[in-house]
Amino acid sequence: MLIAVDVGTTSARAGVLTPAGEMLARAQAPIAIRRQGASRAEHSSDDIWNAVCRAVREAVGMAGVRPEAVRAIAFAATCSLVVRDGEGQSLPVGNNEAEWDTIAWFDHRAMAEAAEINISGHRVLDHSGGALSPEMEIPKLAWLKRNRPDIWARAGLIFDLADFLGWKASGSRARSQSTLTGKWCFLAHEENGWAGDFLLEAGLSDLVERAGLPREATPVGAALGRLTGEAAEALGLTTQTIVGTGLVDAHAGALGLLGPFAGEPGGVERHLGLIAGTSSAVVALAEAPRPISGIWGPYFGAVLPGLWFSEGGQSASGAALDHLIVARGLEPGPQTHQRIIARIGELRAEEGDVAPRLHVLPDFHGNRSPLGDPNALGVISGLDLDASFDGLCRIYWRTMVGLTLGVRQIIETFNANGHGIDTLHVAGGH
Repeated sequence: MLIAVDVGTTSARAGVLTPAGEMLARAQAPIAIRRQGASRAEHSSDDIWNAVCRAVREAVGMAGVRPEAVRAIAFAATCSLVVRDGEGQSLPVGNNEAEWDTIAWFDHRAMAEAAEINISGHRVLDHSGGALSPEMEIPKLAWLKRNRPDIWARAGLIFDLADFLGWKASGSRARSQSTLTGKWCFLAHEENGWAGDFLLEAGLSDLVERAGLPREATPVGAALGRLTGEAAEALGLTTQTIVGTGLVDAHAGALGLLGPFAGEPGGVERHLGLIAGTSSAVVALAEAPRPISGIWGPYFGAVLPGLWFSEGGQSASGAALDHLIVARGLEPGPQTHQRIIARIGELRAEEGDVAPRLHVLPDFHGNRSPLGDPNALGVISGLDLDASFDGLCRIYWRTMVGLTLGVRQIIETFNANGHGIDTLHVAGGH
């Protein structure tokens, strides 16, 4: 048996699967998040690890398999940034509460640092859609060094979240080719992946030392080792379980959706993955690098060996719909969404074109693609004084239309730059 763990924004999910991919059981556990306004958010990596352990234990119990039957485990996670000292102890990333040691993936505190780095026009940026997002790790690290030099001086291990989980499980300090190429500006296609002149310009000449980074990235799926005794006990497994090198969550989605087409000569470029949840990732694989303005990548080997990975997206998709619900004083759980969607179906049957004068540009947390503008804001045009539930359903519907048109624009951008996409595959919590 195999265990796959996916850590999102608000929960950790674990699945027990057969080698053929049949899921025998699935469980999830909530994770804490501390928000400070719209642009700052933090996690506790210990809390995340504990949630992972709870989810794994529950899933194994539900599947009815013996712990010794679990051959391997691997992790996918958001690109949140975990900061620890050289001994592996948590360091605070905001105030001085050490347990809050993780900057959440969607945190935009590094807007100024991202803008300064982008001015350089360094060739590394050609592999990030022409500009770094404040959601990537290099701007966040630059923010940490500038604003918390005391913490930077104590740092010795800094991880992307998926790599942190691999370290907690196996003790290995190796880093995934997925996380390093996609979020740390590592050029896996070059002999020396760390561009020293770029790090110097970013004010991070000591990054490799402070983060405990390796000189080489570890291919996705490679064995990191076996579970340590402490990790095996916490997860309810055995020390015979192999720990595989993990991925950024969107990259894992791309592997699942697009991997089956990788063996088709030229065929993989016809397919696009939409991994939709709190945010939306629009992902593609190609046999040659195709830099596109506003599209993250191309990243070599971030998903599969020998292939280039590119990612467009929307920073707030499910989160945008949740935001509308919260603004009306409701709880944005699955039942609320289902109730709204059912009523939208009735309104469309009754009215045809629902709210034709209401228009929503849902860039509430900036535009990730294809504009690559984190300063962008959302727009709602055509509001009236309708505060009823039907009024919420109408604005929810028009937001869904806006999100869908945004995905269409990203697809058109891919195809205008060398891709031949004609098939969309959809996955994710959204």
